Amino acid sequence: MPTQVLEVSMDTQNVPGPVLDAPELKQGNLAASPGENVQIGSDTAEAFIAEKRIGERIKYLRLKKSMGLVELGRHTGLSASFLSQLETGRVVPTLRNLARISMVFSKDLSYFFDPEPQKLFRVHRQKDRVRLPQSGVDDPSYFFESLGYLVPDRQLDPYFAEFLPSKPGREPKAHQHIGYEFLFVLSGELDVRHGETVHHVERGDAIYFDASTTHTYMCQGEGPATAVIVTLQQPLTVSATGAPRLAISGTATARLRSGLQASFASGAEAGSLARSGTVRPS
Repeated sequence: MPTQVLEVSMDTQNVPGPVLDAPELKQGNLAASPGENVQIGSDTAEAFIAEKRIGERIKYLRLKKSMGLVELGRHTGLSASFLSQLETGRVVPTLRNLARISMVFSKDLSYFFDPEPQKLFRVHRQKDRVRLPQSGVDDPSYFFESLGYLVPDRQLDPYFAEFLPSKPGREPKAHQHIGYEFLFVLSGELDVRHGETVHHVERGDAIYFDASTTHTYMCQGEGPATAVIVTLQQPLTVSATGAPRLAISGTATARLRSGLQASFASGAEAGSLARSGTVRPS
């Protein structure tokens, strides 16, 4: 295929600002000056198109719908072999063909050209975590560290907790909150009171329970116990079929998280939680 060359007249008086700010011009890939003709070779254009990963985006949409190439071809009027070449980047779609594919998946054309959103991935280093005591008591029975404070708008709140051995005069404080709670014992032994029932758990044991029922942790043995706790701060609703489901409302979640912070935190701890977005475990 012969190389196609596009000639662009660089008259800066009539060129919009975003064009002049293009990375290719800033980085010197195209030596442009007022009144100078710039030739954009096919290799440059192909590289620019490849960066958009249009084929990969088409394949992602197709697989998300569990749709085969033949089925997509029936909807778009394009052959399965041509669609396969599109997905592997061997051919570049015209805007007309891309529009057909966009409409099948109810997407705007801009979907194929917008920057891809960053995938959620956060590392919480042990040295960066903050150890906080149980609130609302003068003599805390456990300390905890948030394992998810770097994640915005999170639905799960994970913690590392250390429970201190019981001692005379220290009464366990019962809690309850909307949602569910999961606990995995890393070391030691715990008695977990859920309502009126006490359950004994040891290293390797796990429990999952309705956190709207009052519950209490009590360390057993001479040494401390450690555990990973995950709280799901979501209210439970009932679907049209009568089956329970979680209400995933951003506004409700933010309101709930704010209420929990106000209930559990006080003084300097409240300021620390507000900055990190942390909701402490019950």
